[in-house]
Parts: sequence; C-alpha cells; structure tokens
Amino acid sequence: MRIRPVTPAAALLLFCYLKADAQIIARLTLTAGNTIQVPVAVNLDECTSLPAEKLSLREISGKDKAETAFQVENGMHRYLWWMLKPGKTGNRVFELSYTNSPAGTAGNSLNIEADGRNVLLSAYGKKVLQYTYGTHYPPAGVDTVFKRSGFIHPLWSPSGNILTRINAPDHYHHMGLWNPWTHVQFMGKEIDCWNLGDRKGTVRFAHFISKYKGPVFTGFKALQEHVAFNMPAQGEETIALNEVWNVRVYNTGNKVWICDFTSSLSCATDSTVILKEYRYGGFGFRASEAWNNSNSKVLTSEGKTRKDADASAARWCMIDGEMENGRSGILFMSYPANYNHPEPMRVWPNDANKRGDVFFSFSPTRNKDWILEPQKDHVLRYRMLIYDGEITAAQAGEAWNNFANPPLITIQKM
Repeated sequence: MRIRPVTPAAALLLFCYLKADAQIIARLTLTAGNTIQVPVAVNLDECTSLPAEKLSLREISGKDKAETAFQVENGMHRYLWWMLKPGKTGNRVFELSYTNSPAGTAGNSLNIEADGRNVLLSAYGKKVLQYTYGTHYPPAGVDTVFKRSGFIHPLWSPSGNILTRINAPDHYHHMGLWNPWTHVQFMGKEIDCWNLGDRKGTVRFAHFISKYKGPVFTGFKALQEHVAFNMPAQGEETIALNEVWNVRVYNTGNKVWICDFTSSLSCATDSTVILKEYRYGGFGFRASEAWNNSNSKVLTSEGKTRKDADASAARWCMIDGEMENGRSGILFMSYPANYNHPEPMRVWPNDANKRGDVFFSFSPTRNKDWILEPQKDHVLRYRMLIYDGEITAAQAGEAWNNFANPPLITIQKM
C-alpha cells in the first residue's frame, strides 16, 4: 500500500485542529435571578452526539469565560447538568464546546461510600446523609417486629447537627426520613407498612440499582419492597409494591445542602393497590429530640405555623430549631406533578408528647384515596434544602420555584 506524504498545508490544518482550545458546538441561554445555587439541565442529545469526555462548558460574561463543571446523566437521552451559581439577573450564557483538553472534574468534592450496612453521601469532607440498607434492629428489649431497612438517618446540617431521629420510645417505627403507607388495600385485605407493631406489613431494602458520583451530584438508586404479611392463600409474605428511591445530593459548596428524593411506586403483582385516605403516610420526617415547642418553628408556603399547619396543603414547609451547633433546619418542597399537589400535611401539634416533639409528613392521601394501577409508575418528587441559621419565606419561595419551574434553556447550535 502506498502512503501519500502529508502536505505542509494539510499538516498545518491538522495541527491547528488538534491544538484548538475549543470549538463551540452550542450556545445555551437562560434567564435567571437566583440568590442560591440551582441545579439545571439540558438535553445533551439536542446539542451534540459527541461523547461527554470531549466537551467543555463555560459561562460567558463579556470577555470573561469561566469554566463550569458539568455531569452527564445517561438514559433514553443524555442530560447535561451543572450548578447555576448566584449571579446577575437576566440572561446567563454558556458555551458548550468540543475540546482536546477538557476541564478537570473539580476533585473529589462529592463522595459516596458503602460499608456493608450503610451508604454515606458527603460533600467537601462533611457528612450529608446516611441510607441504611442493612437490617436495623430496635433497642435491646424492644420487639424485633420494629426492625427495618431502607431509610435515611442521620441527616446532617452543614455544621454537623443531626436533624433526624429513629426508634423514639414513643414511636419505635419512626425512622428518620422514610416513605411507607398506613392503610393499604391489597388483594382484598388491608395491610399497614407504617405501624410495624400491627404486624401487617413492612418495607425493606432489596438491592441497589446504581450508585453514582461526579462534580455536580452524587447519590444512588435503590429498590425497596412494601411487604404484606399473612395474606390469605399467598403465604407468610407477599410483595405488594416495588419502590425505587433515587436520592441525590448536589454540589452546592459546604454552606448549604440540596437533596432530591424521588420515589417511584409500582404494583408488584397484577392486583391494583389502593392507598386509603388517612391522616398520615408517605414522605415522613421524625426530627431530632433536640427540638421542642419552645425552640423550633414551622412555616408553610401558605403562611401556616405549627398551630394551624396540620391538615392544610402546601407547596413547601420549612422547619428549623436550636441545636448543639446553633440553629439548623430543612425546607421540604413538593413537586407540582405529585399526586394531590399542593400536598396535605401531617404536622404534630405544639403539645405532642407533652414537650412538643416535631414530626412532619407530606401526606397526599390525607384527604382522598390514591389508586395505584398495575403496569404504571407512580412518582413522587421532593427536594430538601438543608441549612444552618434561618432562611426567609421569600428565599423558601425562590428555592421551591427553582425546583418546580427551573429556568428554561434555549439551545443555539453553532
């Protein structure tokens, strides 16, 4: 085979191509005025078919070009995620480019570790949340019917305050952050996966679907089983519902956490499952024993406080209080596509357990049944903003709006 020599002109063109710092593929424009960081995403396949390893992202402001860390989420389509930092109000412009020298991955700012029983998500060397997948047993001397897996505890604030509590003596079945249902109609029988002491059902971890981390977010997907006990003609245990948890922590620096919690419920058999109307059930939070009615507060998107929030509906609910390392709190946000949004809530009254212990739940079945049909996914999405100190109602509203209505991104292919 004869090899033709490369001409000087062709060699020069090839050299310039290989050495080019970046060749712009698409310009991404969005309008924002955020005062806190916001995760944003665009369909990467609408921009380019190039592999992510050959791409760079920069924010353009006049003559300045700031490298921006990004992460690609793969699925039926690829989505390019990055954190929109607080900046000027108005148009924000980003350039997506082909490059031979892509930017680094911002070190190991986010991390995920498993030890055989728990998965720990951390940011900047600080613990954010722990998911327990090994079976956790209640304190010695307590009926082992209260054993559980598949829950989040501890949940830490950026200063290290632990915001959750498990196995409180008044409710051994309370498990930090968890998502069971109370009155569940399945195969002609009512089961209960919330009140474990009733011996009608439970929820347990089955296996991990994936674990992931990058410069923008870290997290996991886990399959959990909602199990019915002693079903007629079915045996000792029957799985009524399969549930996939997708838990994600974003890279917001080390002063505040943003965590997304997505639950996808599907019938495990061909039988319809009905989540019956009841005052609590669903995404629940048992707060630290440090909080009581004298050192904590509740505020909802509708201006309700702990005195009148129970049974009301809201887009968000903010809870904070004094703790060992100062004041900390959580803003719970409900996504508009959730069933029965704005969602009814269960909020314990001021005299709960006499001292005013804190419990909160988004309870979409508080005032009506939810029928889960086979061969369908039934999805609930929530976001938590975990902070130290206090935030205002206006900041809470901004955070919810960024979750519910993220900035629209216009793609201009170059």
